[in-house]
Amino acid sequence: MLSLPLIVSTITTPLLGLVDTAVVGHLFDPAYLGGTAIGTLIFNTMYWLFGFLRVSTSGFAAQARGKDDLRAGADDLLRPLAIALVIGLCFIALQVPIFKGALWLMRPDADVAHWAGVYFHIRIWGAPITLLNYVLIGWLMGMSHIRQTLIVQISMNVLNMALAIWFAQGLHFGVTGVAAATLFAEGIALIAGLWFVWRSPYMQLALVRWKGLFAWSSLLPMFRANGDLLVRTICLLAMFNIFTAQSTAFGPELLAANSILIQLHYMMAYFFDGFANASSIYAGRAKGAGDSDLLRRSLQLTRTWTLLTALLLTLIYGAGRELFVRLFSDNEAVISLALAYNGWLLLFPICAGFGLVFYGIFTGMTLTAPVRNSMLLALLLYVVACWILVPLYGNHGLWISFLLFAVGRSVFLVMYVPGLEKKLIDQVSERTESTS
Repeated sequence: MLSLPLIVSTITTPLLGLVDTAVVGHLFDPAYLGGTAIGTLIFNTMYWLFGFLRVSTSGFAAQARGKDDLRAGADDLLRPLAIALVIGLCFIALQVPIFKGALWLMRPDADVAHWAGVYFHIRIWGAPITLLNYVLIGWLMGMSHIRQTLIVQISMNVLNMALAIWFAQGLHFGVTGVAAATLFAEGIALIAGLWFVWRSPYMQLALVRWKGLFAWSSLLPMFRANGDLLVRTICLLAMFNIFTAQSTAFGPELLAANSILIQLHYMMAYFFDGFANASSIYAGRAKGAGDSDLLRRSLQLTRTWTLLTALLLTLIYGAGRELFVRLFSDNEAVISLALAYNGWLLLFPICAGFGLVFYGIFTGMTLTAPVRNSMLLALLLYVVACWILVPLYGNHGLWISFLLFAVGRSVFLVMYVPGLEKKLIDQVSERTESTS
């Protein structure tokens, strides 16, 4: 079953931030945890903003495989690789204004800001590496190189975990060691990803049309899809930045508690992401091959496994939530606050699951306008909820708003599902007419 290895692969992704948070959470000063949370948020903002590099690459690669078009498969890797490299170098060049702007927006206290700076100015040198990894992993996933995807992601995250613990606690490098561990692990992953792409039977450089590779007509479909996904990501990041800014205003201890709960939410979300990746591959193949039966089967399996996964995650978290919280900190004040609000996470799987998994169906088919529209509506719902509920209920109001955002992104996206099969049939008909 394709979903299972993808779940194993994607569930390791949030461990980069999760392990960083957990390791510094055991250094006893809440400022370490708060600073790492701020630094992680900055990188999430930067990288998630360009997360479409992985998502769209996976979708286009899956469609190329569905059409059995090796030339398109190679082109669909080289274009985003070039874009990722340029963006990553720009991040390094603009690191000072990026960090100062982030501090101006979030306004943490001096100790938290100091440790955020330590973390940020080390990890920033890995910006091109991270974005290149996004593209390589997306292409490998789209081409159904699942074993290779597993090796790249799991080795990166396991290495990051081991080095973070060794550098931060064994060698007493603290926040510096945590950031350096992540940078080193991502570099190793880049080398592995490039090797697997080079060895892939679907990477035929001899077929690449170098002269027209970056022609506007070739880039337009990618830019159109990526533009929609960029809007989606901006909405997601706006929500998280508002959430963190509100948490910061409640003080360092509540910021630390909320950051622990957000990391637990990431674990749940990335579990769903494994199913989304599988759905993306099958939906992309269905579009590439013009196979409506495959699309129907993908939709049915997506509904079933989303519901079962939501119920399972709720049961697991409900049974072990205090244990999960204590994994992140020894500070009793922070633990007490996290436990006081962690009950809201019990509702997250059922609220967010369908939006997270059906997202894969739409991106695999590169039908991204519904993704954009649903996120815009969900963000509007979230902003209105924060404006009304946070002044009334404080941090409880913030978590209610967070769950309303999750409900919105699910409901508003699923509303578009009934039209998917018709769109596929229409596109196949247009393709047939153009070639006849």
